[in-house]
Amino acid sequence: MLTRRTFSKYLLAGGTTLLGVENVRPADERPLVTNQDSSIRDCDLLIKGGTVIDPGQHLHAQMDVAVKDGRILEVSKNFPEGRARTVLSAKDKIVTPGLVDLHVHCFDGFGGVNADHYCLGRGSTTVVDCGSAGYPMIRGFVKYIVNTASTRIFALVDIGAMGTVFGTKDSMKNLDWVNPALTASAAEANKPAVVGIKVRLQQSIQGTNDLECLKRALVAAEKSRLPLMAHVSDPSSPLPDILKMMRKGDVVTHMYNGHPHGILDSNGKILPEVLQARERGVIFDSAHGRSHFSFDVAEKALQQNFLPDTISTDLSEGNINGPVFDLPTTISKYLAIGMDLDKALERVTAKPAGVFDYGVPVGTLRQGSEADVSVFQLLEGNFELVDSDQQKRMGRQKLVNTATICRGELFINEA
Repeated sequence: MLTRRTFSKYLLAGGTTLLGVENVRPADERPLVTNQDSSIRDCDLLIKGGTVIDPGQHLHAQMDVAVKDGRILEVSKNFPEGRARTVLSAKDKIVTPGLVDLHVHCFDGFGGVNADHYCLGRGSTTVVDCGSAGYPMIRGFVKYIVNTASTRIFALVDIGAMGTVFGTKDSMKNLDWVNPALTASAAEANKPAVVGIKVRLQQSIQGTNDLECLKRALVAAEKSRLPLMAHVSDPSSPLPDILKMMRKGDVVTHMYNGHPHGILDSNGKILPEVLQARERGVIFDSAHGRSHFSFDVAEKALQQNFLPDTISTDLSEGNINGPVFDLPTTISKYLAIGMDLDKALERVTAKPAGVFDYGVPVGTLRQGSEADVSVFQLLEGNFELVDSDQQKRMGRQKLVNTATICRGELFINEA
Protein backbone atom coordinates (compact mmCIF):
# COMPACT_ATOMS: atom_id res chain seq x y z
CA MET A 1 0.00 0.00 0.00
CA LEU A 2 1.15 3.57 -0.68
CA THR A 3 -1.19 5.31 1.70
CA ARG A 4 1.71 6.97 3.51
CA ARG A 5 3.51 8.03 0.33
CA THR A 6 3.43 11.24 -1.64
CA PHE A 7 2.94 10.84 -5.38
CA SER A 8 4.67 13.65 -7.29
CA LYS A 9 4.87 14.51 -10.96
CA TYR A 10 8.13 15.65 -12.55
CA LEU A 11 7.92 17.49 -15.87
CA LEU A 12 10.64 16.31 -18.24
CA ALA A 13 9.91 18.42 -21.29
CA GLY A 14 12.78 20.83 -21.83
CA GLY A 15 14.58 19.38 -18.83
CA THR A 16 12.24 21.06 -16.33
CA THR A 17 11.76 19.31 -13.03
CA LEU A 18 10.00 20.05 -9.79
CA LEU A 19 13.22 19.32 -7.92
CA GLY A 20 15.39 22.21 -6.81
CA VAL A 21 19.14 22.49 -7.37
CA GLU A 22 19.81 21.32 -3.83
CA ASN A 23 18.51 17.86 -4.83
CA VAL A 24 21.18 17.32 -7.50
CA ARG A 25 23.51 14.58 -6.25
CA PRO A 26 25.33 11.57 -7.78
CA ALA A 27 22.92 8.87 -8.90
CA ASP A 28 24.12 6.39 -6.31
CA GLU A 29 23.26 8.84 -3.51
CA ARG A 30 19.97 10.36 -4.66
CA PRO A 31 17.24 8.69 -6.69
CA LEU A 32 16.88 11.60 -9.13
CA VAL A 33 19.60 13.74 -10.75
CA THR A 34 19.19 16.73 -13.07
CA ASN A 35 22.12 17.47 -15.39
CA GLN A 36 22.90 21.16 -15.88
CA ASP A 37 25.06 20.98 -19.04
CA SER A 38 22.58 21.25 -21.92
CA SER A 39 25.19 20.75 -24.67
CA ILE A 40 25.49 16.99 -24.17
CA ARG A 41 21.90 16.01 -23.42
CA ASP A 42 20.21 13.95 -26.10
CA CYS A 43 17.67 12.09 -23.94
CA ASP A 44 15.11 13.43 -21.50
CA LEU A 45 15.28 10.72 -18.87
CA LEU A 46 17.64 7.86 -18.10
CA ILE A 47 16.47 5.09 -15.77
CA LYS A 48 19.83 3.83 -14.61
CA GLY A 49 21.09 0.51 -13.30
CA GLY A 50 17.88 -1.44 -12.66
CA THR A 51 17.01 -5.03 -13.43
CA VAL A 52 14.96 -4.68 -16.58
CA ILE A 53 12.25 -7.33 -16.97
CA ASP A 54 10.39 -7.03 -20.27
CA PRO A 55 8.73 -10.40 -20.92
CA GLY A 56 7.58 -9.39 -24.39
CA GLN A 57 11.21 -9.05 -25.46
CA HIS A 58 12.53 -11.86 -23.22
CA LEU A 59 14.67 -9.35 -21.33
CA HIS A 60 15.81 -9.97 -17.77
CA ALA A 61 19.11 -8.21 -17.12
CA GLN A 62 20.67 -5.16 -15.53
CA MET A 63 20.19 -2.46 -18.13
CA ASP A 64 19.45 1.22 -18.59
CA VAL A 65 16.29 2.65 -20.17
CA ALA A 66 16.57 5.94 -22.04
CA VAL A 67 13.52 8.08 -22.86
CA LYS A 68 13.24 10.92 -25.38
CA ASP A 69 10.20 12.85 -26.61
CA GLY A 70 7.79 10.52 -24.84
CA ARG A 71 9.18 7.35 -26.42
CA ILE A 72 11.70 4.66 -25.56
CA LEU A 73 14.99 5.80 -27.06
CA GLU A 74 17.12 2.83 -26.09
CA VAL A 75 17.39 -0.10 -23.69
CA SER A 76 21.05 -0.96 -23.26
CA LYS A 77 23.90 -1.45 -20.83
CA ASN A 78 26.03 1.46 -19.63
CA PHE A 79 24.14 4.31 -21.29
CA PRO A 80 26.18 7.44 -20.35
CA GLU A 81 24.54 9.48 -17.61
CA GLY A 82 25.87 12.70 -19.10
CA ARG A 83 23.64 12.32 -22.15
CA ALA A 84 20.48 12.59 -20.05
CA ARG A 85 18.71 15.69 -18.79
CA THR A 86 17.46 13.71 -15.80
CA VAL A 87 18.80 10.48 -14.32
CA LEU A 88 16.62 8.26 -12.15
CA SER A 89 18.58 5.67 -10.21
CA ALA A 90 16.99 2.23 -10.29
CA LYS A 91 19.78 0.53 -8.39
CA ASP A 92 18.52 -2.64 -6.66
CA LYS A 93 15.10 -2.14 -8.27
CA ILE A 94 13.06 -3.81 -11.00
CA VAL A 95 12.21 -1.88 -14.16
CA THR A 96 9.29 -3.10 -16.26
CA PRO A 97 7.06 -1.81 -19.02
CA GLY A 98 4.21 0.23 -17.56
CA LEU A 99 1.76 -2.27 -16.13
CA VAL A 100 -1.51 -2.92 -17.99
CA ASP A 101 -4.47 -3.60 -15.69
CA LEU A 102 -7.11 -5.25 -17.86
CA HIS A 103 -9.95 -4.84 -15.36
CA VAL A 104 -10.60 -1.78 -13.19
CA HIS A 105 -13.48 0.52 -12.31
CA CYS A 106 -12.33 4.15 -12.39
CA PHE A 107 -15.52 6.17 -12.79
CA ASP A 108 -14.35 8.35 -9.91
CA GLY A 109 -17.29 9.52 -7.81
CA PHE A 110 -19.53 6.68 -8.99
CA GLY A 111 -18.04 3.74 -7.11
CA GLY A 112 -14.79 3.78 -9.05
CA VAL A 113 -11.27 4.73 -8.01
CA ASN A 114 -9.21 7.71 -9.09
CA ALA A 115 -6.99 6.09 -11.72
CA ASP A 116 -4.12 8.54 -11.37
CA HIS A 117 -3.82 7.81 -7.66
CA TYR A 118 -4.64 4.11 -7.38
CA CYS A 119 -3.45 2.86 -10.78
CA LEU A 120 -0.76 5.17 -12.15
CA GLY A 121 0.31 5.80 -8.56
CA ARG A 122 1.00 2.08 -8.15
CA GLY A 123 2.68 1.39 -11.51
CA SER A 124 -0.25 0.79 -13.89
CA THR A 125 0.09 3.14 -16.85
CA THR A 126 -2.71 1.59 -18.94
CA VAL A 127 -6.05 0.44 -17.53
CA VAL A 128 -9.34 -0.79 -18.94
CA ASP A 129 -12.50 0.29 -17.16
CA CYS A 130 -14.75 -2.74 -17.47
CA GLY A 131 -18.33 -1.63 -17.80
CA SER A 132 -18.68 1.09 -15.21
CA ALA A 133 -20.81 2.89 -17.80
CA GLY A 134 -23.56 1.57 -20.03
CA TYR A 135 -24.71 3.32 -23.18
CA PRO A 136 -26.38 6.32 -21.42
CA MET A 137 -23.19 7.39 -19.56
CA ILE A 138 -20.23 6.21 -21.63
CA ARG A 139 -19.90 9.58 -23.37
CA GLY A 140 -19.59 11.33 -20.00
CA PHE A 141 -17.09 8.73 -18.81
CA VAL A 142 -14.89 9.38 -21.83
CA LYS A 143 -15.19 13.16 -21.54
CA TYR A 144 -14.66 13.56 -17.81
CA ILE A 145 -12.50 10.53 -16.91
CA VAL A 146 -10.61 9.25 -19.96
CA ASN A 147 -9.82 12.66 -21.44
CA THR A 148 -8.69 14.28 -18.18
CA ALA A 149 -6.47 11.56 -16.69
CA SER A 150 -2.71 11.15 -16.90
CA THR A 151 -3.29 7.38 -16.87
CA ARG A 152 -4.07 5.74 -20.21
CA ILE A 153 -7.69 4.75 -19.71
CA PHE A 154 -9.80 2.68 -22.09
CA ALA A 155 -13.34 1.45 -21.56
CA LEU A 156 -15.75 -1.39 -22.15
CA VAL A 157 -19.41 -0.43 -22.53
CA ASP A 158 -21.66 -2.50 -20.32
CA ILE A 159 -24.59 -4.17 -22.07
CA GLY A 160 -26.65 -3.26 -19.01
CA ALA A 161 -27.68 0.36 -19.40
CA MET A 162 -26.91 1.18 -15.76
CA GLY A 163 -23.42 -0.32 -15.76
CA THR A 164 -22.16 -0.24 -12.18
CA VAL A 165 -22.94 3.42 -11.58
CA PHE A 166 -26.14 2.68 -9.66
CA GLY A 167 -25.04 -0.70 -8.32
CA THR A 168 -25.44 -4.04 -10.06
CA LYS A 169 -28.02 -5.97 -8.03
CA ASP A 170 -31.07 -6.77 -10.20
CA SER A 171 -29.81 -4.29 -12.82
CA MET A 172 -30.44 -6.63 -15.77
CA LYS A 173 -33.47 -8.61 -14.64
CA ASN A 174 -35.56 -6.23 -16.73
CA LEU A 175 -34.32 -6.99 -20.25
CA ASP A 176 -35.59 -3.62 -21.50
CA TRP A 177 -32.36 -2.27 -19.98
CA VAL A 178 -30.26 -4.67 -22.08
CA ASN A 179 -30.23 -3.12 -25.55
CA PRO A 180 -27.62 -4.36 -28.03
CA ALA A 181 -28.37 -1.76 -30.73
CA LEU A 182 -27.96 1.23 -28.40
CA THR A 183 -24.91 -0.34 -26.77
CA ALA A 184 -23.22 -0.92 -30.13
CA SER A 185 -24.04 2.60 -31.29
CA ALA A 186 -22.55 4.11 -28.12
CA ALA A 187 -19.43 1.96 -28.47
CA GLU A 188 -18.95 3.07 -32.07
CA ALA A 189 -19.47 6.74 -31.20
CA ASN A 190 -16.87 6.63 -28.43
CA LYS A 191 -14.03 4.84 -30.17
CA PRO A 192 -11.04 4.76 -29.83
CA ALA A 193 -11.53 5.11 -26.06
CA VAL A 194 -14.00 2.21 -26.14
CA VAL A 195 -12.27 -1.07 -26.92
CA GLY A 196 -14.91 -3.68 -26.04
CA ILE A 197 -18.30 -4.70 -24.67
CA LYS A 198 -18.89 -6.00 -21.13
CA VAL A 199 -21.55 -8.33 -19.74
CA ARG A 200 -21.98 -9.51 -16.15
CA LEU A 201 -23.26 -13.04 -15.70
CA GLN A 202 -24.26 -13.39 -12.06
CA GLN A 203 -27.54 -14.50 -10.49
CA SER A 204 -27.87 -11.37 -8.35
CA ILE A 205 -27.68 -9.21 -11.48
CA GLN A 206 -29.99 -10.86 -14.02
CA GLY A 207 -31.38 -13.95 -12.30
CA THR A 208 -31.92 -16.70 -14.86
CA ASN A 209 -31.49 -14.38 -17.85
CA ASP A 210 -27.72 -14.82 -18.10
CA LEU A 211 -27.61 -16.60 -21.46
CA GLU A 212 -30.02 -14.08 -22.99
CA CYS A 213 -27.88 -11.21 -21.68
CA LEU A 214 -24.77 -12.90 -23.09
CA LYS A 215 -26.51 -13.32 -26.44
CA ARG A 216 -27.39 -9.62 -26.54
CA ALA A 217 -23.87 -8.62 -25.54
CA LEU A 218 -22.49 -10.72 -28.37
CA VAL A 219 -24.84 -8.97 -30.80
CA ALA A 220 -23.52 -5.60 -29.60
CA ALA A 221 -19.94 -6.84 -29.93
CA GLU A 222 -20.57 -8.06 -33.46
CA LYS A 223 -22.25 -4.80 -34.48
CA SER A 224 -19.43 -2.68 -33.08
CA ARG A 225 -16.70 -5.10 -34.26
CA LEU A 226 -15.24 -5.37 -30.77
CA PRO A 227 -14.25 -8.13 -28.33
CA LEU A 228 -16.50 -9.11 -25.45
CA MET A 229 -15.56 -9.50 -21.80
CA ALA A 230 -17.85 -11.68 -19.68
CA HIS A 231 -17.87 -11.38 -15.90
CA VAL A 232 -18.68 -14.97 -14.87
CA SER A 233 -19.12 -15.38 -11.13
CA ASP A 234 -22.02 -17.35 -9.65
CA PRO A 235 -24.06 -17.43 -12.86
CA SER A 236 -27.39 -19.21 -13.11
CA SER A 237 -26.23 -21.31 -16.07
CA PRO A 238 -23.39 -23.87 -16.07
CA LEU A 239 -20.06 -22.52 -17.25
CA PRO A 240 -19.84 -24.87 -20.28
CA ASP A 241 -23.09 -23.38 -21.65
CA ILE A 242 -21.57 -19.92 -21.37
CA LEU A 243 -18.19 -20.82 -22.84
CA LYS A 244 -19.59 -22.43 -25.98
CA MET A 245 -21.11 -19.07 -26.95
CA MET A 246 -17.85 -17.12 -26.63
CA ARG A 247 -15.60 -16.32 -29.56
CA LYS A 248 -11.88 -16.27 -30.16
CA GLY A 249 -10.49 -13.13 -28.52
CA ASP A 250 -13.37 -12.78 -26.05
CA VAL A 251 -12.44 -12.66 -22.36
CA VAL A 252 -13.73 -14.59 -19.35
CA THR A 253 -12.94 -12.57 -16.26
CA HIS A 254 -12.96 -13.67 -12.57
CA MET A 255 -11.63 -17.09 -13.57
CA TYR A 256 -10.47 -18.02 -10.04
CA ASN A 257 -13.66 -17.21 -8.12
CA GLY A 258 -14.85 -19.74 -5.58
CA HIS A 259 -18.56 -19.60 -6.48
CA PRO A 260 -20.71 -22.29 -8.13
CA HIS A 261 -20.30 -22.91 -11.88
CA GLY A 262 -16.58 -22.15 -11.81
CA ILE A 263 -13.67 -23.60 -13.79
CA LEU A 264 -13.22 -26.65 -11.51
CA ASP A 265 -15.31 -29.80 -11.36
CA SER A 266 -16.37 -31.48 -8.10
CA ASN A 267 -12.96 -33.19 -7.89
CA GLY A 268 -11.01 -29.98 -8.27
CA LYS A 269 -10.06 -30.64 -11.88
CA ILE A 270 -10.23 -28.09 -14.69
CA LEU A 271 -13.38 -28.64 -16.72
CA PRO A 272 -12.65 -30.00 -20.21
CA GLU A 273 -14.84 -27.26 -21.70
CA VAL A 274 -12.55 -24.67 -20.07
CA LEU A 275 -9.49 -26.22 -21.70
CA GLN A 276 -11.31 -26.40 -25.03
CA ALA A 277 -12.29 -22.73 -24.79
CA ARG A 278 -8.68 -21.70 -24.24
CA GLU A 279 -7.58 -23.85 -27.18
CA ARG A 280 -9.91 -21.98 -29.51
CA GLY A 281 -8.71 -18.59 -28.30
CA VAL A 282 -10.95 -17.53 -25.41
CA ILE A 283 -8.87 -15.47 -22.96
CA PHE A 284 -9.00 -16.10 -19.20
CA ASP A 285 -8.46 -13.12 -16.90
CA SER A 286 -8.11 -13.30 -13.12
CA ALA A 287 -9.70 -9.98 -11.95
CA HIS A 288 -9.42 -10.24 -8.15
CA GLY A 289 -12.24 -7.95 -6.96
CA ARG A 290 -14.00 -7.93 -3.63
CA SER A 291 -15.51 -11.40 -4.10
CA HIS A 292 -13.96 -13.06 -7.14
CA PHE A 293 -10.54 -14.49 -6.20
CA SER A 294 -9.97 -17.67 -4.21
CA PHE A 295 -6.50 -18.85 -3.25
CA ASP A 296 -7.81 -22.42 -3.17
CA VAL A 297 -9.13 -22.28 -6.73
CA ALA A 298 -6.04 -20.50 -8.03
CA GLU A 299 -3.67 -22.98 -6.40
CA LYS A 300 -5.54 -25.98 -7.82
CA ALA A 301 -5.52 -24.40 -11.27
CA LEU A 302 -1.81 -23.57 -11.12
CA GLN A 303 -1.05 -27.13 -10.04
CA GLN A 304 -2.69 -28.21 -13.31
CA ASN A 305 -0.71 -25.59 -15.24
CA PHE A 306 -3.84 -23.54 -15.93
CA LEU A 307 -2.36 -20.11 -15.43
CA PRO A 308 -4.28 -16.91 -16.10
CA ASP A 309 -3.72 -15.30 -19.47
CA THR A 310 -3.86 -11.95 -17.69
CA ILE A 311 -3.68 -10.81 -14.06
CA SER A 312 -5.91 -7.87 -13.13
CA THR A 313 -7.44 -6.25 -10.08
CA ASP A 314 -11.10 -5.31 -10.61
CA LEU A 315 -10.22 -2.26 -8.50
CA SER A 316 -13.17 -0.28 -7.18
CA GLU A 317 -13.97 2.06 -4.33
CA GLY A 318 -15.03 -0.96 -2.29
CA ASN A 319 -11.74 -2.89 -2.41
CA ILE A 320 -8.86 -0.39 -2.53
CA ASN A 321 -8.41 -0.78 1.23
CA GLY A 322 -8.61 -4.56 0.97
CA PRO A 323 -8.58 -7.21 -0.13
CA VAL A 324 -7.25 -5.94 -3.49
CA PHE A 325 -5.31 -2.72 -2.73
CA ASP A 326 -3.57 -2.46 -6.13
CA LEU A 327 -2.00 -4.43 -8.99
CA PRO A 328 1.46 -4.90 -7.40
CA THR A 329 -0.19 -6.46 -4.33
CA THR A 330 -2.25 -8.72 -6.61
CA ILE A 331 0.92 -9.81 -8.41
CA SER A 332 2.49 -10.52 -5.02
CA LYS A 333 -0.34 -12.95 -4.26
CA TYR A 334 0.60 -14.98 -7.31
CA LEU A 335 4.24 -15.01 -6.23
CA ALA A 336 3.07 -16.31 -2.84
CA ILE A 337 1.35 -19.32 -4.43
CA GLY A 338 4.30 -20.24 -6.59
CA MET A 339 4.15 -18.27 -9.83
CA ASP A 340 7.48 -17.19 -11.28
CA LEU A 341 8.07 -13.40 -11.25
CA ASP A 342 8.71 -13.20 -14.99
CA LYS A 343 5.53 -15.14 -15.75
CA ALA A 344 3.53 -12.91 -13.44
CA LEU A 345 4.93 -9.76 -15.04
CA GLU A 346 4.18 -11.11 -18.51
CA ARG A 347 0.52 -11.28 -17.46
CA VAL A 348 0.45 -7.59 -16.58
CA THR A 349 2.49 -6.35 -19.56
CA ALA A 350 2.85 -8.24 -22.84
CA LYS A 351 -0.23 -10.46 -22.47
CA PRO A 352 -2.88 -7.81 -21.69
CA ALA A 353 -1.26 -5.53 -24.28
CA GLY A 354 -2.53 -7.92 -26.94
CA VAL A 355 -6.11 -8.33 -25.73
CA PHE A 356 -7.63 -5.04 -26.96
CA ASP A 357 -6.68 -2.51 -29.64
CA TYR A 358 -5.24 0.42 -27.71
CA GLY A 359 -4.05 2.26 -30.82
CA VAL A 360 -0.51 2.56 -29.44
CA PRO A 361 2.04 -0.07 -28.37
CA VAL A 362 1.83 -0.63 -24.61
CA GLY A 363 3.27 -3.26 -22.27
CA THR A 364 6.72 -3.13 -23.88
CA LEU A 365 10.04 -1.30 -23.66
CA ARG A 366 10.74 -1.82 -27.33
CA GLN A 367 12.65 1.03 -28.99
CA GLY A 368 10.26 3.64 -30.36
CA SER A 369 7.30 2.52 -28.27
CA GLU A 370 5.41 4.77 -25.86
CA ALA A 371 7.52 5.70 -22.83
CA ASP A 372 5.45 3.85 -20.22
CA VAL A 373 7.77 2.41 -17.58
CA SER A 374 7.37 1.24 -13.97
CA VAL A 375 10.03 0.95 -11.27
CA PHE A 376 9.56 -1.36 -8.29
CA GLN A 377 11.19 -2.55 -5.13
CA LEU A 378 10.84 -6.28 -4.57
CA LEU A 379 10.68 -6.45 -0.80
CA GLU A 380 11.78 -9.60 1.00
CA GLY A 381 10.14 -10.66 4.25
CA ASN A 382 6.90 -12.09 5.57
CA PHE A 383 3.74 -10.56 4.14
CA GLU A 384 0.22 -11.66 5.02
CA LEU A 385 -1.93 -11.69 1.89
CA VAL A 386 -5.70 -12.15 1.83
CA ASP A 387 -8.06 -13.31 -0.92
CA SER A 388 -11.73 -12.46 -1.48
CA ASP A 389 -12.85 -15.21 0.91
CA GLN A 390 -10.57 -13.96 3.71
CA GLN A 391 -8.24 -16.90 3.20
CA LYS A 392 -4.66 -15.99 4.05
CA ARG A 393 -1.28 -16.89 2.61
CA MET A 394 2.17 -15.76 3.70
CA GLY A 395 4.25 -14.27 0.92
CA ARG A 396 8.02 -13.94 0.97
CA GLN A 397 8.12 -11.18 -1.62
CA LYS A 398 6.07 -8.06 -2.26
CA LEU A 399 6.21 -5.59 -5.12
CA VAL A 400 6.03 -1.89 -4.22
CA ASN A 401 6.07 0.85 -6.85
CA THR A 402 8.64 3.63 -6.44
CA ALA A 403 8.32 5.50 -9.75
CA THR A 404 6.27 5.44 -12.93
CA ILE A 405 6.72 7.02 -16.34
CA CYS A 406 3.57 7.47 -18.42
CA ARG A 407 3.56 9.16 -21.84
CA GLY A 408 7.13 10.22 -21.07
CA GLU A 409 6.21 12.01 -17.82
CA LEU A 410 7.88 10.93 -14.60
CA PHE A 411 5.94 10.37 -11.39
CA ILE A 412 7.78 9.62 -8.13
CA ASN A 413 6.51 7.86 -5.03
CA GLU A 414 8.31 9.54 -2.15
CA ALA A 415 8.40 7.93 1.30
